[in-house]
Amino acid sequence: MPVRTSRLLAAGVAAALALSLTACASASTGEDSDAVGSNPADPAAFPVTVEHVYGETTITEKPERIATIAWANHEVPLAFGIVPVGMSKATWGDDDDNGVLPWVEEKLDELGADTPVLFDETDGIDYEAVADTEPDVILAAYSGLTQEEYDTLSKIAPVVAYPTVKWGTTVDEMIELNAKALGLEEEGKALIEDLRVDSEAALEANSILKDKKVLFAYVDPTDLSQVGYYTAIDTRPGFLHDNLGLPLPSIVEENADSDQFYLTVSSEEADKFADVDVFVTYGDDSLIATLQADPLLSKIPAIAEGRIAILPDATPIAASANPSPLSIPWGLTDYLALLAAPLAAN
Repeated sequence: MPVRTSRLLAAGVAAALALSLTACASASTGEDSDAVGSNPADPAAFPVTVEHVYGETTITEKPERIATIAWANHEVPLAFGIVPVGMSKATWGDDDDNGVLPWVEEKLDELGADTPVLFDETDGIDYEAVADTEPDVILAAYSGLTQEEYDTLSKIAPVVAYPTVKWGTTVDEMIELNAKALGLEEEGKALIEDLRVDSEAALEANSILKDKKVLFAYVDPTDLSQVGYYTAIDTRPGFLHDNLGLPLPSIVEENADSDQFYLTVSSEEADKFADVDVFVTYGDDSLIATLQADPLLSKIPAIAEGRIAILPDATPIAASANPSPLSIPWGLTDYLALLAAPLAAN
């Protein structure tokens, strides 16, 4: 399961950054707007103001040096042909340990671009590395930024934070907010529509999934006393429901107002998963036998009947379960096929 972690900058370091980062940000220089990988936005579109959980961010001039943090935000500028100066390093789901997911790597190759500076966020935001890229804007519409992290990043450059709930930004919202900050609001709308067409085609290719309730779960095979599941604000079930129209399992529906993207339930309450059509989790095929052998979890019909889809842990197909602007055209059809396979086998 991808781990989202965050650490606060020590007070002394934050104070030092407060004195130096603004200078770094103001020192950035724009690139030729016709250059490969540059921002194609019309300078006349600026200033633009983006509203988010921490207020408003105004970008006064067309940004050329774009930095992104957290999961997938870099895919928005890349979808428009803009190469970020820095982006979050992929530490989960990467197939070749180069810090870049395959659909991002393919896009960079298509653009003839080198890999941007990669920010390793394993232990939290690397503020110094972000500052070193001298960005004009920092995109984090899909993230879990704290107020302190937002304030510190804002000393480097204008920051676009998430709309309302940590890690609760939909794919469409991520595109809308980040695209607006780039001065590409109309292009963002077109991208959303293109991805809608791609998504509908992927579902049609796996039509057995239509009207099926898919539960995204996490089960620790060494501790089967509880079942973790992702709520509707998480992009995994949220995308299937909001973008593909699949119904939510009752337990997810009942917690639709939760501000948490992940909740747990005791295995003694396994009956709460009775209406699940497909039980999706991370691991390997040995987990199926483990779940079916458990006296409590085996009472869940989807588990008992083998309607279990295993996302191979830390692989690109597992990472694509968090749909994003570039992963949808890259592998949504294959991903839905993995979810559909247990239904076809029953």
